[in-house]
Amino acid sequence: MTAALGLIVLLLVLLMLRQNLLVLLGVAAGYAYLVWGDGRPGNIVVDAWDAANREVLLSIPLYILAGNLMAEGAMAGRLIRLMRAVSAPVPGGLAMAAIFSCALFAAVSGSGTVTLLAVGAVMYPALLEAGYSRRFALGALCAAGTLGIIVPPSIPLILYGVMTRTSVADLFIAGIGPALLLTGLMAGYALITGRRTGRGHWDGPEVLAALTDGIWALFMPLLIIGGIYSGYFTATESAAVAVVYALAIELIVYREMDFPKLYAVVGQTTRLLGSLFPVLMMALSLNVLLAYQQVPEMLVATFSQHFDSPLAVLLGVNGFLLLLGCVMDIGSAIMILAPILQPVMARQGIDAVHFGIIMVANLEIGYLTPPLGLNLIVAMTVFREDFWTICRAVLPFMSLMLIGLVVISLWPALSLFLLT
Repeated sequence: MTAALGLIVLLLVLLMLRQNLLVLLGVAAGYAYLVWGDGRPGNIVVDAWDAANREVLLSIPLYILAGNLMAEGAMAGRLIRLMRAVSAPVPGGLAMAAIFSCALFAAVSGSGTVTLLAVGAVMYPALLEAGYSRRFALGALCAAGTLGIIVPPSIPLILYGVMTRTSVADLFIAGIGPALLLTGLMAGYALITGRRTGRGHWDGPEVLAALTDGIWALFMPLLIIGGIYSGYFTATESAAVAVVYALAIELIVYREMDFPKLYAVVGQTTRLLGSLFPVLMMALSLNVLLAYQQVPEMLVATFSQHFDSPLAVLLGVNGFLLLLGCVMDIGSAIMILAPILQPVMARQGIDAVHFGIIMVANLEIGYLTPPLGLNLIVAMTVFREDFWTICRAVLPFMSLMLIGLVVISLWPALSLFLLT
């Protein structure tokens, strides 16, 4: 009774704080426990704790903190300078530098929004000054900013691994091939579009200076991915290494991060986690009840009756996830639907790791689709452009991402070849 009363009080407080998703999840979980469970909603707290008592969850705050340290410190700027120097002789080189900078920064931050903020603020005025159209610059940065959710280490991939009990390290490794594909498609489009902007020249001393200046920042994603791929680090250990490495470089080597700024970064990360983890705990608790009531098994049986081939199931789920991405944020979609859909796909012979990449690639496109595309909303603030201008700007890149999604879905080896 005491636990149930505490849960009700918590839901009322969250309602006053306008945490609508958490309130809805809490109400849904409470009702489900009353109707289908043992009649004691207080068990939500117990089940949530049991489900969330996993070491891999520690990686989420650590990766977010490492990304924020890079964004607020000097490492992001040095990565961008290095990419600009290396790509200068290529037609469309500056646009390619923007895309590669997003991919490299995402390889540490794990967040599409942080990537867009850190790289976009620097590269958007540079692209306009170099003669790129406003529409192309907006589209390139908004689309490349989404790479943060599929380039390992990725927070959505961690959430998928937690919700479906899939190896997060395997998901990170599986994300490398699709991430390279999407980055390559965007870079190819930048190469074709940027031909009329001309090209720069190879400046050896500038490249050497940028490499010397940015080598410590460049080494960080190599350290994380290399440690996981070699088996030397677990996903959680690599996150801890990322934080320690970022702190050491920013405080000791570059010396552009002081303690007041560090305090602000830690506070910013804590506030973000304060909104994420309660939703995650509630979703995990509801997942325990759904498993107890064999809801995934019933859904598997229903799909088996109405779809006669794995391809039909795959197309149906892809279409559903694309529509869902228009109206729901990626974290909530994964926490609610991943444990339900993954058994359906497993019954069709689709590997759990492969489906994780498919799901994240689908919802990645949702970052660019109205009305709730997160990168569209963030871009309005960063670039001071109206919503529909940004929506039109991302259309060519969305087409490329849809092509990439088809390849990722139909070619499992792209995701799984490094795991064999």
